[in-house]
Order: sequence, then C-alpha cells, then structure tokens
Amino acid sequence: MNFGFRTPSLKRMIKGRTTARVKRAMKKTINPIYAKKGIGFVTKPKKAVYNKIYKKTSFGLSDLFKLFK
Repeated sequence: MNFGFRTPSLKRMIKGRTTARVKRAMKKTINPIYAKKGIGFVTKPKKAVYNKIYKKTSFGLSDLFKLFK
C-alpha cells in the first residue's frame, strides 16, 4: 500500500484517457450494471475496500493542482 504522493506516469495517463475510455464505453453498452456506483463492492469487495483506503491515504499530481486553485 502506498502512502503519500503517487508518482505520475505520463504513459498511463495517456492510455487511461484514450484506449481505456473506448473499452469502458463498449463494456457499458453490453453490460447494464457495468460502472454503476457501489457495484464494485458487490462484485469484488476486497478490491473495493483496498481502493477506498488507497484513495484516502495517497494523493497525486492533479490533487496538488486542485489545492492551489
């Protein structure tokens, strides 16, 4: 588990905004419950709890920019 600052990765940021967006859109048209709020805890509770704790204990580059606005 990472605590504190997350190291930014330009490659992952670009991939998340291009390829992943298309894949998520396709999955959402096929599966009506895909990407609904709270479904992650139903399908994979261990991963959902981990992600919730990780999000609260770490921060990224974009979070720093939000502080200075």
